[in-house]
Formats: sequence, structure tokens, C-alpha cells
Amino acid sequence: MRRLGEGVLLGAMAAVIAPRRENGHTIDIGLALDIVDFVNERGVKGVAVLGATGEFIHYDVEERMRLALMAVRRSRTAVIVNVSHSTVEGAVVLARNATEVGAAALLLMPPHFFRHSQEGIIAYYEEFARQVNGLAPTLLYNLPFFTNGLEPAAACTILESGHFAGIKDSSGDAQLFDALYALRQRIPFRLLLGNDKLLASHRALADGVISGCACAVPELITAIDRAATRGDAEALARRGALLDAYIQKIDVFPTPFGIQLTLAARGFKRAVPPLPIGPAAQRQADEFAEWFRGFEAAMRDDCSGDN
Repeated sequence: MRRLGEGVLLGAMAAVIAPRRENGHTIDIGLALDIVDFVNERGVKGVAVLGATGEFIHYDVEERMRLALMAVRRSRTAVIVNVSHSTVEGAVVLARNATEVGAAALLLMPPHFFRHSQEGIIAYYEEFARQVNGLAPTLLYNLPFFTNGLEPAAACTILESGHFAGIKDSSGDAQLFDALYALRQRIPFRLLLGNDKLLASHRALADGVISGCACAVPELITAIDRAATRGDAEALARRGALLDAYIQKIDVFPTPFGIQLTLAARGFKRAVPPLPIGPAAQRQADEFAEWFRGFEAAMRDDCSGDN
């Protein structure tokens, strides 16, 4: 499996939404590409499509291939494509296609929905590696909130095989992240944060971040990234507090509805799907745009001119 180049997948990258059309199972490609433009214009170093923020589970293989192709054509930065599938065969088909269209890297989570042992997860990754040898670099995608999670020993075993270029750890588990950081001192691989709650505290230990919040507030995520990499503790604490406030506000909604609400507040009205969320959450959603206006102003004041 190919390795990543020196400058690939470093810094702050955005995990973008794949907005649904009214039928619920096809992607509004035009709007998706406008959002790719939006995050690129605000300084992200790469774009990840069809991950959890991109709600890949709603779309069939052909629809996912279509967005991967169009995103690679449109983006001015590297595109990372999630090829996760409940079967190895499906993941391999998606991986081959993403490589053919020019993806810089692939993401692969453990098989989802049905429960698998850690031994079974290792076997899944081994079989994927056997079938796709020579394709684009692949990152483990650890997302235990929504699927089988990788325990530290299993993640280390898979990375030590040398078949994978790194890991996007979205667990938010500081103990797991520290174990991965220790492993990286012994063998080379990309260590990427995938949970925004650890961004301010752990960014200095990572090669980069693939952030769902960067789809909605890319200015803040890139500003946190700059503060962390240059060691500006005061700016990092201040911006980390802003991010904490934002996450607290969107965490009351199903993933990634808060991101979609934010995009709507920023002018992408069709980003919000007709999602039944219940009366209490609907009241909060109705109030969100007004709250975000004040937050956006505070974010702009803090991050402007910091390049």
C-alpha cells in the first residue's frame, strides 16, 4: 500500500457534509461542491468526504463514487474519501474507485452495524490490505460512537503491520490517543485527531485534524490549529473555549444536524434535511440561528488577521 508524501494530510482538514435531496438517498452534488469551496476558501488543508459528517450510510456505492469523483475534481486541496462498508468486498470496490479518481488517501472504519470481536476487526483490515495492495494510502478510521471501536492493542497491531498509512481517531478517548502517540514514537504513521473535543488539548501531539466542526466553522478550527502548532497557549485557550461553547450547542442534536444548522445560518439553506427531532430539540434548532449570529461575530473578532 502506498505511503503518504511528506506534506500530505498535515494541519486542519474539514470533514464535509453530503447534503441529501428530498428523496433521502441521493446527494445534492451542487450544494456539496459549494460547501467544498466554502471550506477551501477559509484555509483548510484538505477535505474528507462521506465520513460520519457526510452520512455515508444513506447512500449506495454508486452515489458515493459520484461524489468522490466530483469532490476530487472541484477541491483545491487534497481529498480524503471514506470507503468504509459493512463488507470487505464493498470497501474494496469503493477504494479502487477512489484511487482511480485521484483521492489523496482513504478512510476505513471497522465493519459497521453488526458487532465484531477485536480479532475479527484485525482480520477485516488484513483482508482489505491483501486485496488493495498498491492503492491509495489508507487510514484506519476509529469511530466507536457509531460502530465497532478499535481498542488500543488492536489499533497498534494493525498499524504495526505496515499496511496502513495512519489513523483518524474519532473516539475522543485521551488514553487511546496517548497509546497511539507512544506507538508513533517507534514506527512512522500519520496520527490524526478526529474528535473536536480533544483538539485544543491534543493537537500538538497529532500530525493534523480531520474535523466535522471545520465544515461549519472552518475559521475557528484553522485558527486553533495555528495556535497549537506555534505554541500560543493564550490564543489556544481562548479559541478552545469558543469551540467548547459551539460543541455544547450542537451536541443536543443528532449528528451532523448541528453542522447542517450552522451551514444554513451561514447561507446554505438547503443544507438542513427535513429531520424529525422532537419538539424540545426543534425549539433549540429554531433558536440556533440567532445564537450563532453572536457566536460568529465573536469567532470573527478572535480569528481575523491571524494568518
